[in-house]
Amino acid sequence: MKTLMVDEFKENFSKVLEIIKEGEEVTISSDKEKENIAVLIPFGKYIGSRKKRRLGILESKASFSLKEDFKMTDEELLSL
Repeated sequence: MKTLMVDEFKENFSKVLEIIKEGEEVTISSDKEKENIAVLIPFGKYIGSRKKRRLGILESKASFSLKEDFKMTDEELLSL
């Protein structure tokens, strides 16, 4: 995994994208605090890492769906 400081990342943005397309992961670190901010990974790895969630003991016994017109803000959800 390659690590770049923010300024270096900004200067070489196009090159970094090419590196990521080739399959390498890139860590972005802050210049001042020297702490990691983000990790950029190829999109294929991101999609491949997402797994279907199981319903545990209710799998094949229960289902869940929302109507298309269902709307709830984050605040409403958190206040429940």
